[in-house]
Amino acid sequence: MEKKEKISNGGSSSIKEGIETSNQNTPVWLLKCPPIVSRSWMSQSNNTIVSDDLTASAPPPNSSHYLAKLTLSIDPLASDDDPLSRQLTMEMAKNDSENAPKCYSLDMHKEFIPMCVFSQMKEGKIAVEGKVLQKFDMKPHSKSIQDYSRLCRERTNKYMVKTRQVKVIENDRGEHMMPKPAMFSHMPSNPKVKLVPNKVPDGRRSRRDRVEMEGIMFKLFERQPNWTLRQLIQETDQPEQFLKDILKELLKRFNFATAGIRKAGAQLLQA
Repeated sequence: MEKKEKISNGGSSSIKEGIETSNQNTPVWLLKCPPIVSRSWMSQSNNTIVSDDLTASAPPPNSSHYLAKLTLSIDPLASDDDPLSRQLTMEMAKNDSENAPKCYSLDMHKEFIPMCVFSQMKEGKIAVEGKVLQKFDMKPHSKSIQDYSRLCRERTNKYMVKTRQVKVIENDRGEHMMPKPAMFSHMPSNPKVKLVPNKVPDGRRSRRDRVEMEGIMFKLFERQPNWTLRQLIQETDQPEQFLKDILKELLKRFNFATAGIRKAGAQLLQA
């Protein structure tokens, strides 16, 4: 296809040649690989010599430029519908990490969106490399799972190490640390004013056992005959309604209750 289009790059526009489509019907495989595999392949591809010809053939398997070896295992006894009848494994030619898995299994996708593969040269020429025929997912093979476990453990230990960072302070005179007058505007001018602590709501107080609370109440009224409800709440640290129920129950159950309990209970009943 001979077509010219206007491409804008960085504010400057130039006329580039159209998209090369001579290989548009070439079947290709789309492989979703782990980041460690993609980084390894990128580092190896940067060290190899890339031809300017877009239709250059792949290097032979015995060459030092190949990235991985693909093996197809077929079970002749299994049916064609069985997904385990054909298994694809890929063996890496080189690993950047010692504990990185070298062998991977390829899982084939049955349904995927039709896609094409494009490439772009340094000169800006764009070409269609082929049409995606199969789509695969890579995962560590069962025989490389121990290497993958060591890799995950190594990665976890690496990120758990706390690195120290040294930062130079430009303004070391401390001028930016001096408090400004506006910072004290919210403080009370009278030094005798005391800040009232926040009251703890009754819902946050945990109730004690009723038998234990009855004993505590008798001890309190033996120590002091008259108590207010607020004083009892402060002494026992119990909810207000719970104390009222305890006093009412003591008045009903014990006719010989002390005068202080009868007086406090009468005040509560009136409230």
